[in-house]
Amino acid sequence: MSTNLTVTLSLIVVALVALAIVFTVNRTGDDTAANAQTVVRDDSHRLSTAADGKVTVVEFLDFECGACRAAYPGVERLRAEYGDRITYVVRYFPIDSHPNAYTSAHAAEAAARQGKFEAMYVKLFDNQAAWGGQQQSQVDTFVGYARELGLDVERFRADMASADVDARVRADAKDGERLGVRGTPTFFVNGVQYEQDPTYEALKKTIDNALAQ
Repeated sequence: MSTNLTVTLSLIVVALVALAIVFTVNRTGDDTAANAQTVVRDDSHRLSTAADGKVTVVEFLDFECGACRAAYPGVERLRAEYGDRITYVVRYFPIDSHPNAYTSAHAAEAAARQGKFEAMYVKLFDNQAAWGGQQQSQVDTFVGYARELGLDVERFRADMASADVDARVRADAKDGERLGVRGTPTFFVNGVQYEQDPTYEALKKTIDNALAQ
């Protein structure tokens, strides 16, 4: 093989390697951006919003999940402590084995349509022991909560049963699946999945570390 041909082939190989590196870097950047978009959507429910946008905590939850209920007091303590220093986002991830997982998510989303997502979120967790684990539909129970919150009950019933509300809930669940969520509660802090036990102390440490960066 001539020297010129060897040099030419070497240059081609170098160019192909460079192109592969550029493609990989660009693809990684695209994947990162897509992942960030999937963790939090524009229509995701925010219980608080940090003006500086420095720390965002996202919780994928199931209102009928016992582990979510166990984590709830610590979450509420953190929300009270940090207030609008952090953005706290709640997303739906109903578990199929829970009889009223989707129904309760529909109740929360129907309440959101009347500006009462947070109030229903609190109502559902505070009363989970009363309605959770029941094989029969808890629609009437949730309608009762809507009435207590001063919602338009007929509109609430219609929204709970609507295809639009169901699609909204399932869109959250689909995002969770893409992100590797397998159970609830699953937390993300600034787009990174939180792997520790969801205790107040452990979550607080993670949030404090993120705020300090």
